[in-house]
Amino acid sequence: MTGFGVLLRKEWREHIRNFKVLWIPLVFIIFGVLEPITNHFLPEIMKSVGNMPEGMDFQWPEFRGEDIFASLLGQYQFIGILIIVLAFMGTISGERKNGTATLLYVRPLSFLAYFLSKWIIVNALVLGSACLGFMASWYYIDILFSAVDVGSIFAFIATYSLWLIFVVTVVLALSAWLPTGGAAGLAIVITLIYQVIDSLIGAYWAVSPWKLATYATYWFQADTDMSDLWMSAGVTVVVIIVLILFGIFMSKRNAAKTTV
Repeated sequence: MTGFGVLLRKEWREHIRNFKVLWIPLVFIIFGVLEPITNHFLPEIMKSVGNMPEGMDFQWPEFRGEDIFASLLGQYQFIGILIIVLAFMGTISGERKNGTATLLYVRPLSFLAYFLSKWIIVNALVLGSACLGFMASWYYIDILFSAVDVGSIFAFIATYSLWLIFVVTVVLALSAWLPTGGAAGLAIVITLIYQVIDSLIGAYWAVSPWKLATYATYWFQADTDMSDLWMSAGVTVVVIIVLILFGIFMSKRNAAKTTV
């Protein structure tokens, strides 16, 4: 793979220049901190602004630490995925449009190295951000709620990380195939809207990449059958590999469309 190390450094420096290495982790950390704090003080907030009738006492459920992790997962499933799509939808198509790719394509470039360098750096940034968010949330969950088994937390994060890798691969493959707007629209349909479809009629199938986020919470439940999780993980890995090959092919095929 020609110049793979150079391409990796180029991608990392680009994300430093556009401050993605700063604001993306910051967003995940903020939501990770806000989720346990908000849930802890929610009863007091509702008493202050809820305008409940005098003498009425609403009994709030007792949240466990595992419940807060599941609640945070719901936040990341919408806001986090939307951030990934919007931040990286033009990773490849944007370079073709603004002519930056011309400086690369005139050199003896390996499109395998070109696509994988972007895939590795974007995944490192996204997974690092999500892990920082979960770690920040874990700190406050441990203080404000109940302690959660360490092994279950890391298994939970690892399962969700595979889903995030799938999302990143979808976004980059579509960016290699379509213009930026088209890549963003189709990525939102595949990663966000299809989640809604899966939640509505997904009872008819048990194995799907879109179920990984749900299956990640199984690690917090004792004596749960994990067979569907492992099968979904295996299918997701296969789909990721296929999408990577598709992204490499489309990067090479669309190289001629680069603005000069």
